[in-house]
Amino acid sequence: MSAQTSSSIPIIDTHIHLFDPRRPQGIPWPPKDDPVLYRPALPERYRKLTEGLGVVGAIEVECSPWLEDNQWVLDVAAKDPIIVGTVGDLEPGKPDFHKQLERFHRNPLFRGIRYGNLWGRNLSEELAKPKFISGLKALAEADLELDTANPDMELLAAVVRLTDLVPNLRVVIDHLPQFNPPPRGRARAEYEANLRELGKRPQVYVKISEVLRRINDRVPQDLDFYRPRLDEIWDTFGENRLMYGSDWPNSDHIETYPQELTLVREYVLGKGRAAAEKVFWKNSIAAYRWIRRDISQPQLA
Repeated sequence: MSAQTSSSIPIIDTHIHLFDPRRPQGIPWPPKDDPVLYRPALPERYRKLTEGLGVVGAIEVECSPWLEDNQWVLDVAAKDPIIVGTVGDLEPGKPDFHKQLERFHRNPLFRGIRYGNLWGRNLSEELAKPKFISGLKALAEADLELDTANPDMELLAAVVRLTDLVPNLRVVIDHLPQFNPPPRGRARAEYEANLRELGKRPQVYVKISEVLRRINDRVPQDLDFYRPRLDEIWDTFGENRLMYGSDWPNSDHIETYPQELTLVREYVLGKGRAAAEKVFWKNSIAAYRWIRRDISQPQLA
């Protein structure tokens, strides 16, 4: 497939972060001692970075546990149509969850929340609490989704349980390519069983994000290095439930945006144009139900 043909496929990047350390209250992440990340990450910078790469929209994913940062992101996103949706931070088990969900859901850019093992939380433990399950059911009833991060053995097992308990909730697993599963033994068997089970559940989506790895101070650029892991994920979830995500600007710790996208694009285009369109934009509509804000952004017929 020619470069011209590949670049004609529009991209909805399903995983970027927005923050501004210049705010009077500061930010909870990234830390001040991070020379790569500790500077404003705003839509204008993202737009310039992705110019000419085929990116026409992005979904912001929370990087703060502060309640009012949900509103800050929505306000920032409202000013630039390249942001087609946001994934906020609310805690389903909290007494005010339903009130806050109703508040933020009034904004059509608010497409879901993220919950996993970030910010000192533990999804597996919370699933035993009826109030938490009630919150997740309310999320599903609002036609919103749940992102989960960051994947490990406990979290994958928790997602299996979660989708048993709230089967009508769309769930998105972030950064699965970065997770190194156990190589052998009982743990490997458990991992494979959970992955197979999640692969059977049509409401579970997976991001092709955080693909590149640093190995002994080197980041391999050869697709064949990553292909076995990508093949495992592709064979499990298929072309209808995978989505592209850059993890910008966190990805800058590993490699530049164009280099990461180039490798992922090479892999996905190897599956054919129809599959590439699903991964790069069509599946994101199914998972997030994001809103079209610009004529350059694709829509289903």
